[in-house]
Amino acid sequence: MSASSQNYFATYAVNTTQSIGREFQEFSNTQRDAFQRDRDRIIHSNAFRRLMYKTQVFVNYEGDMYRTRLTHSLEVAQIGRSVARNLNLNEALTEAICLAHDLGHTPFGHAGQDALNTCMRDFGGFEHNLQSLRTVDVLEKRYAAFPGLNLMFETREGILKHCSKRNAKTLGKLGERFLLREQPCLEAQIADLSDAIAYNNHDVDDGLRAGLLNVKGLCETQLFAEKFDVVKTLYPELEGSLLHNEIIRRMINDLVLDLQNNSASNIRDENPKSVQDVRLAPKKMILMSTEMLLKHQELKKYLFNNFYKHSKVLEMNNHADKVITTLFNGYLNDLTLLPAEHKQYALNESDLSADNQKARAVADYIAGMTDRYAEQEYLSFIN
Repeated sequence: MSASSQNYFATYAVNTTQSIGREFQEFSNTQRDAFQRDRDRIIHSNAFRRLMYKTQVFVNYEGDMYRTRLTHSLEVAQIGRSVARNLNLNEALTEAICLAHDLGHTPFGHAGQDALNTCMRDFGGFEHNLQSLRTVDVLEKRYAAFPGLNLMFETREGILKHCSKRNAKTLGKLGERFLLREQPCLEAQIADLSDAIAYNNHDVDDGLRAGLLNVKGLCETQLFAEKFDVVKTLYPELEGSLLHNEIIRRMINDLVLDLQNNSASNIRDENPKSVQDVRLAPKKMILMSTEMLLKHQELKKYLFNNFYKHSKVLEMNNHADKVITTLFNGYLNDLTLLPAEHKQYALNESDLSADNQKARAVADYIAGMTDRYAEQEYLSFIN
């Protein structure tokens, strides 16, 4: 997006002229604006490529058709771009946040994160939003002039969706909004809701594909039942994957349209004139309507009880816990097994205690692994 195209942004959208900027000064680029460069840096990062082989719900090697962290991130970005464009917000910034939001996720999905957080309990804990920020700020090594990717402040802010007060106090200006209870920019708010929409709907798709969910059960939820009735009226004989696809795409469409329309109404009511007005607003403006939110939450609850707690998923989760715990204890007990850069960090002096620094180096290494590589390393420990 060229500088001239920013004239189409709303006054409360983030643009490069009003941005807080980068931590390390760089020469400007006339071909791409700063947020387009952020998006491109994320796409070219090692961490982004590894998302292809990281679990969403099903372990990567269980089937080629299930979502991975990479395909999830792409679907989130597609939704986020559409909403941002229709609200006259910064599409490139929204896309960058969406693409980067899971860069810090462990192998084996949320089960892997929970296991690593348990391992790190005495060393500061582990949280994938903070790890995503750490990945773009520190762990990616692509530039001689600065550590990390040196992303714009607003991109980094959007990546950090959640943060405890304890952690926020260590993050300088980036942590201030959590301490002051300010809102993130609208583009970050879009990324957050786009993630939720994509997550629910592609998990319905994967659950049906795997045979762990069925249409009859999902029709207990209002959103799915409404779209089922619409599709069956249009195509009475339709069954199987085509039926599923027609229902799911209509659910996504309804959720996105509702999000756009309700958010536009909220913005008109609040009438912000600048990004600062957005930050100081009493509540977020990018929101679903109350009616649609209830439908969305009902579907989410159904997935939690009938999909995420399914015996097959729980079996994978238990295995993930075993793998992550074995790897963490193995590396922590023998740092020579770490790659050179992680070993160097573990042994360098810093403001962390020696034990915390060693554990953080181990967590960094494990979090960056793909499912398959973690399995290979696990086998080398137990054999």
